[in-house]
Amino acid sequence: MVSGRLVGALDAVLDSNARVAPFRILLQVPGSQVYSAIACGELLNESEVYWAVATGATAEEINQHWEWLEQNLLHTLSVFDNKEDIVSFVKGKVKALIAEETSSKLAEQEEDPEKFREALVKFESRFNFPEAEKLITYYSCCCWKGKVPRQGWLYLSINHLCFYSFFLGKELKLIIPWVEVQKLERTSNVFMTDTVRVTTPNKERDFSTFLNIAEAFRIMEQLADVTLRRLLDNEIFELDPGLQDPTQITKSCYRFDSALQNTPDFGSTCVLRDGESACPGTEVSQSKERSECGKESSYLLSAEALRSDFHQAGMAGLDFGKSREQIKESLWDDHFVEYGRTVCMFRTEKIRKLVAMGIPESLRGKLWLLFSDAVTDLDSHPGYYGHLVEASMGKCCMATEEIERDLHRSLPEHPAFQSETGIAALRRVLTAYAHRNPKIGYCQSMNILTSVLLLYAKEEEAFWLLVAVCERMLPDYFNQRVIGAQVDQSVFEELIKEQLPELAEHMKDLTTLASISLSWFLTLFLSIMPLESAVNVVDCFFYDGIKAIFQLGLAILEANAVDLCNSKDDGQALMILSRFLEHVKNEESPLPPIGNHHAFFSDDQEASPVTEIANLIHDSYEKFGDHSVAQIEHMRYKHRIRVLQSHEDTTKQNVLRVVIPDVSILPEDLEELYDLFKREHLIRCYWDTTSPVVERHDPSRPYAEQYRIDAQQFTNLYRLVSPWTCGEHTDVLAQRTFRLLDENMDQLVEFKGLASCLDVMYNGEMNEKIKLLYKLHIPPALTENERDSQSPLKNPLLSTSRPLVIGKSNGDAVDYQKQLKQMLKDLAKEKDNKVEKELPKMSQREFIQFCKTLYSMFHEDPEENDLYQAIATVTTLLLQIGEVGQRSISLGSGSDEFTEDLQPEASASDQDAVFTDTVKAPHKDSQPSPVTEGDWTVSFEHILASLLTEQSLVNFFEKPLELKPKLENAKLNQYHLKTNGMSCQSRGEHAKLNTQS
Repeated sequence: MVSGRLVGALDAVLDSNARVAPFRILLQVPGSQVYSAIACGELLNESEVYWAVATGATAEEINQHWEWLEQNLLHTLSVFDNKEDIVSFVKGKVKALIAEETSSKLAEQEEDPEKFREALVKFESRFNFPEAEKLITYYSCCCWKGKVPRQGWLYLSINHLCFYSFFLGKELKLIIPWVEVQKLERTSNVFMTDTVRVTTPNKERDFSTFLNIAEAFRIMEQLADVTLRRLLDNEIFELDPGLQDPTQITKSCYRFDSALQNTPDFGSTCVLRDGESACPGTEVSQSKERSECGKESSYLLSAEALRSDFHQAGMAGLDFGKSREQIKESLWDDHFVEYGRTVCMFRTEKIRKLVAMGIPESLRGKLWLLFSDAVTDLDSHPGYYGHLVEASMGKCCMATEEIERDLHRSLPEHPAFQSETGIAALRRVLTAYAHRNPKIGYCQSMNILTSVLLLYAKEEEAFWLLVAVCERMLPDYFNQRVIGAQVDQSVFEELIKEQLPELAEHMKDLTTLASISLSWFLTLFLSIMPLESAVNVVDCFFYDGIKAIFQLGLAILEANAVDLCNSKDDGQALMILSRFLEHVKNEESPLPPIGNHHAFFSDDQEASPVTEIANLIHDSYEKFGDHSVAQIEHMRYKHRIRVLQSHEDTTKQNVLRVVIPDVSILPEDLEELYDLFKREHLIRCYWDTTSPVVERHDPSRPYAEQYRIDAQQFTNLYRLVSPWTCGEHTDVLAQRTFRLLDENMDQLVEFKGLASCLDVMYNGEMNEKIKLLYKLHIPPALTENERDSQSPLKNPLLSTSRPLVIGKSNGDAVDYQKQLKQMLKDLAKEKDNKVEKELPKMSQREFIQFCKTLYSMFHEDPEENDLYQAIATVTTLLLQIGEVGQRSISLGSGSDEFTEDLQPEASASDQDAVFTDTVKAPHKDSQPSPVTEGDWTVSFEHILASLLTEQSLVNFFEKPLELKPKLENAKLNQYHLKTNGMSCQSRGEHAKLNTQS
């Protein structure tokens, strides 16, 4: 006891923060005996509360504070009538100053702190990324390698998660691209209770011992989500303006977003806005709206909601419903008086209860506009809808054809859409939206939703409500891949496991329930509930967003849990839920009951119990309404990663299924090659801002055409995986290969082209390899203005007059003329048997490049000398063939075949001649004739037959080659090739970078 007091006393004396400042400015709280720790207030006695507004260590310091209060605060206090208001104002002012000071300190720490600059320098030196790879934040943590933790630094950048550790002389570097992350979760292992697990296709990595693991995980989750959507789902995804340029993203972007969503009062005491704005909407085709907004539309737009024209006839005899409507209207009027009527209205628990009861018919359209914030778009874009109608009507496209097909399927049982008035309004709204947002255009289920919107809102209001639903409240729902709907189905499955464990245990495969519930989310229950009941669901949706659909879906499953557990198959489960939803009634509705054209079982033989929609909605809020918008958004992050990666796996498997039958590469090697191909595309997306991603990745295209690479990316891959490496000549050969594969000349190559080319190089027969080499040295692969093709060979390796009969060391002689003639005959027979397009003949300039490539390929080969000698002999033979053909053309002979005129004569002086671009006369007695280079030609058959005469060349082209070692090396060095701007093959053995794949 004594020691404890002693320590406390020493702390109070030595700790300056524990000592009371000698000078203070206090604000007395009149008549209050309750102490509340707000700002820096202190309880000075038992009866009154005082607020320490300012403190100072000296009289001069406290006088400065007082002067500030006189200038900025005291003159304002005279406007208040009582002391309580003064106290409230001063407390609010002090709290605001404290919050501003705290915010500025955070900004100072994040924007330009010395520690961050130091971490940035280390990040750049350790990982050698381009400047465009911006570091967002960093953390000290442990990375678990098996059961061994490695203490180090975790760096989170816009495209990668990186980890660096240097411990006991061992260096560990990890690079995990966000786009390869398949799962992010907080979990535990034997040694740590709280870790972050990052799952990629091949490995799992655990990170622990963060100072703030919640913040680290939240930022990792958001970075992965934004990067995956930006790179894999750019078909429809558009970033918030603050995140459009990845290089401008900072940690504060993610911290602010997360802090806002996790604030307890978010969405409860603020200006009425839907909480789903966390997923920013798409603004499309608005650049001209201001200049043309004054233009009047020649189309007669509906000035009133359609229900006002068609509901009057059905109101007779519904006095009870009408009285209920009047009661609801009265309750809403009381609420408007107390809390405001328009956008200044506050969210309260009372308004939530009023919405759950069902909004009155007369107020429904206006409140939908307020809840969804469509009223802001309506007021800020005057005339915009009319302009869209003018621009879009009368134009024919795929979207308009689909719209016309579905117009008469939209609520056909409702009288409003049994006349041209309603059909015309529906056509205008859907066509205008398809014109506004061509990325979405028109999707099925939009017609049903728009029909209901038109019943309760004017035509222009219905258009802006549709914009709010498609672009903000149900993001990514209405497009070709319906990514948003699939994500929410996965979230719904998780909620079923969490909230209805018995049902989840019985139905092992919850995908059945998810597929059944897909229409619930796409049409907001409008297609499977009676209309008078479904509009109450839409009320809740516009107020609470997608959260209302989740909790209502859970309530429906709970109400049918017993029957679902007893169901024998998926069909019976579908029947149970469909019958239940058909009998959800709204007895308080003033409208006459309208049958559901879209229902599955409208002619039940068995009587089913009726469920009141108000009770169902009440149960959904009472039992399943505890999930906040932030929690649902967090779940969306997790499941969006899984859904997008699932789509990527589907694309990959379909591409491989198409390519595998056409090549001899092993499937596992082909899969790794596809990963390299895709990663090369993504590396360019990371750091090259000059070319839009959408030019190279289009999810709407066929699977095999979704990923394509340009010439530079192809060259990088060629260096890594091609067996035909030619030193400095490698890039030239890669560019020619790219031009050969780019058949449609769009400057892009698909994966199938690369795989087919490598298959020939690694697994092709000799004649296939020579044919590929031959094609690489004639147009279109070889261009006229190619810089490398203009440089002549300067080594005396080619001679036009080497003997065609060469003596061997054992005394035998090889007559190449006879061998060549026989091989040409054999090739001619094969050619007759195979009907294929004849290759054009090769000119002298092209032949020079062909020879140069061969010499480059033989460099550093174990049989280098034998290969050089063999190719020199073959080259001599081919030169003489070309010259014979040249003489034949000059003399008027139409024959360019190999004839008996070829004689093995040569002089010693000619054997040292250097073969250049200009051909020289091969024989001193030959009659010179004025010929051009184009007259000198040699065919593919001549080249192949000549090469087959040399066994060393045959051995070189027929030796087995392994692709797997190249792929393994490429995985380690693909990033080196980009970041260092040089070939990584010379550095591959020394590289320490372990790229996580």
